[in-house]
Amino acid sequence: MIDRMDLVRTRYTDDEEIDSWLESLDAVTRERGRDASERLLSRLIEAARGMGLRTPSELSTPYVNTIAADRQPIYPGDLDVERRIRSVIRWNAMAMVVKSNKKYPGIGGHISTYASAATLYEVAFNHFLRGPDAEGGGDQVYFQGHAAPGIYARAYLERGIEAPRLHAFRRELAGGISSYPHPWLMPDFWQFPSVSMGLSPISAIYQARFNRYLQARGLADTSRCRVWSFLGDGEMDEPESLGAITLASRERLDNLIFVVNCNLQRLDGPVRGNGKIIQELEAAFRGAGWNVIKVIWGDDWDPLLAQDREGFLVKRMTEALDGDYQKYAVESGEYIRRHFFGTHPKLLAMVQHLTDAKLRKLRRGGHDPEKVYAAYAAAVEHRDSPTVILAKTIKGWGLGEAGEGRNVTHQQKKLSEKELRTFRDRVGVPISDKELLETPFYRPPEDSDDYQYLQERRRALGGPMPRRVVRAAPIEPIPAKIFEEFHQSSGDREVATTMVLVRLLRHLMNDPAIGRAIVPIVPDEARTFGMDALFRKYGIYSSLGQRYEPADSDIVAYYREAEDGQVLEEGITEAGSMASFLAAGTAYATHGVNTIPFFFFYSMFGFQRIGDLIWQNADARGKGFLVGATAGRTTLAGEGLQHQDGHSHLLASTVPTVHAYDPAYAYEIAVIVRDGLRRMYVDREDCFYYLTVQNETYPMPAMPAGVEEGILRGLYQVIAAEGPKQWPRVHLFGSASILNEAIRARDLLAERQVAAAVWSVTSYTELRREALAAERWSRLHPGEPPQVPYVTRMLAEEPWPVIAASDYMKAVADQVARFVPGGLVVLGTDGFGRSDTREALRRFFEVDAASICVATLSELARRELVSPAQVQAAIEELGIDPDKPDPTTV
Repeated sequence: MIDRMDLVRTRYTDDEEIDSWLESLDAVTRERGRDASERLLSRLIEAARGMGLRTPSELSTPYVNTIAADRQPIYPGDLDVERRIRSVIRWNAMAMVVKSNKKYPGIGGHISTYASAATLYEVAFNHFLRGPDAEGGGDQVYFQGHAAPGIYARAYLERGIEAPRLHAFRRELAGGISSYPHPWLMPDFWQFPSVSMGLSPISAIYQARFNRYLQARGLADTSRCRVWSFLGDGEMDEPESLGAITLASRERLDNLIFVVNCNLQRLDGPVRGNGKIIQELEAAFRGAGWNVIKVIWGDDWDPLLAQDREGFLVKRMTEALDGDYQKYAVESGEYIRRHFFGTHPKLLAMVQHLTDAKLRKLRRGGHDPEKVYAAYAAAVEHRDSPTVILAKTIKGWGLGEAGEGRNVTHQQKKLSEKELRTFRDRVGVPISDKELLETPFYRPPEDSDDYQYLQERRRALGGPMPRRVVRAAPIEPIPAKIFEEFHQSSGDREVATTMVLVRLLRHLMNDPAIGRAIVPIVPDEARTFGMDALFRKYGIYSSLGQRYEPADSDIVAYYREAEDGQVLEEGITEAGSMASFLAAGTAYATHGVNTIPFFFFYSMFGFQRIGDLIWQNADARGKGFLVGATAGRTTLAGEGLQHQDGHSHLLASTVPTVHAYDPAYAYEIAVIVRDGLRRMYVDREDCFYYLTVQNETYPMPAMPAGVEEGILRGLYQVIAAEGPKQWPRVHLFGSASILNEAIRARDLLAERQVAAAVWSVTSYTELRREALAAERWSRLHPGEPPQVPYVTRMLAEEPWPVIAASDYMKAVADQVARFVPGGLVVLGTDGFGRSDTREALRRFFEVDAASICVATLSELARRELVSPAQVQAAIEELGIDPDKPDPTTV
């Protein structure tokens, strides 16, 4: 090994005092060991900082392995058997992709990612990753999406997946396996979706924190569970990858391990051709308080490093760029000798005993199982902070000229006969030349030593991985009494729907049967949403409790943190909050415990900002309630363009398992939440809910009889049309607070001798989905009476014109236009938001009562049921400016 003390002495040969200090440090290291020396240095630095002295602030260590060769533990497995197993898995992973693309060109798949990461995975599978049957529960593992072929190939060896499914790789409609980790498509196999890059790191962090939350609240014993996230170095450029790493260290999540496969390449080329990604990531993670373990060099380098007394090799290792190392991976041993070692005579002398072939085969650390094992063992033993392992590999390792280390390797889908032969010979799989072009799958017989070893290791660790098992039992139906209060009128008291939902949440949390399962989540807007009343009674979860006296301790709703707190107050991070929602909404499968998340957020900052995480939750079969609070483009007065949401319901409609509602009244909310709890947690339907609630207050009416079905389907009548038979008749659709504008418009129309029925539309998305399903059934059953969509049936007896107004874009209501028998005129809030009063905003966007009235008269005039003069008179009487700019363009 390098004697770094010698290096420092050469710099200060004339400084006797420094020599004395260094000799003392040498003595402590010899007599007391490395740990004692490290503690001594830490105390010295701490004392120096206390004296106001400047201390070294470098966050990168030398470009060598963190764990020195003489500190490596003895490898506990059979290296020969594991090498054979690893080789077979490499072959099958490659064969899966090559066979599929040969038969179905363009079907895709990735060879090179797993080729680089095989050792990282296999050491973990054989010695660390705990399956669902492990004592105390298994680990949660986020597998790198592009490495999926290797995970399938291992499952094939274990007899968990059979050959026909491998033959149909990426052809799910033919009974094959999915392209990437998708629990929605393979619900018994994958635990977590992980191919949308950057989402695995943040999800893993919050999963690890949620494990601690479950433990602290006594909901599940997660003390033995670890969260592993296998990542790529290119993936770390995604903002979400590094965005929450300080949370992990602040929460001291020593149950969390990142494994970053640093093969130095992303999809198109080098990750940092002009830099060093391992050093960069080390600095970022060390600066954030993580334990960093670098696995850069394989054991072939240990003898060379031991000779490097003067530090020339470490200096050369450090100064060479990642672009250089990528070049070394594809060049000859002679090239490496000349360009890497040839920069100094002493380096050349160091490798004069090695042939060019030996130089070419010097391994990188991520391909050395003993180095990888040492890193994993150190990670699981480490305490009080999370660990990141930065393992250096070669992308496409083993593929040779077919793509090893080359920029094109990520896109490599096919191999020639020569390339197949080279790969077969390199990994040593028993495939004959005659079989080669067929690229057959291979697995050892069940009575072989290799298969028995494979099974024994997984049995010892709790069974096959990955595996998704739903162990949580359905909850009991929620008692009706919890919801009865919300079916009553509020009288003269004006209430906002946000207030209603928060009060209902408190009722649920107070219930002895379901209360402990509720997980309220909010990103630093609890006071805005009126949730601060939860702080005192239920507490805000903090792994540290509350070690200070809060500044507002003299008020009722003071800020109270507690180790067993129930509220997850995440700070200003919708992405982190959504990651917590995902962890809570999948706990029924991950830990066998039902937890029911309610995530409150500014509706503008939900589907627009964190849509990818919401889609991931759908893929993961997550459950729970997303609550878009302070919703609407005109209801949120004063906030303006960046805050006013007019399109989240349109975005929510794109997620297949989201049931999106825009309720107006307290009883609507109660009906929707009760039904959501039943569907998700009693009937165990894999879906989740999105409710938009507003901060506008108005009296809440009592629930009319028989409206529950209409609320859930998306439409029911609030007020029937009244007036003489000769009056023209219309239907007015309103949603949420704009329903009140429709009711006022009804009165304005009555003054103009037009009768209007008013309907509450709680969900255009639900109406459209049901209508499309009915239409599809009818198309495919031509001999049967056609199914009629619900919205069509509701209006069939009174096919009058419909004028629909909401606080959302016109496209939201347009979803049902062709199913409305009398025709649909839509008013909405297309365009950018503005800061003003609600009255002014609704007039600006033309969704107020006056605008609804004029739109109705205009449609009746078009049908020659009223005169144009009546329309003009209404425009003038109601003070509408016909020449104002179109709100969608300004």
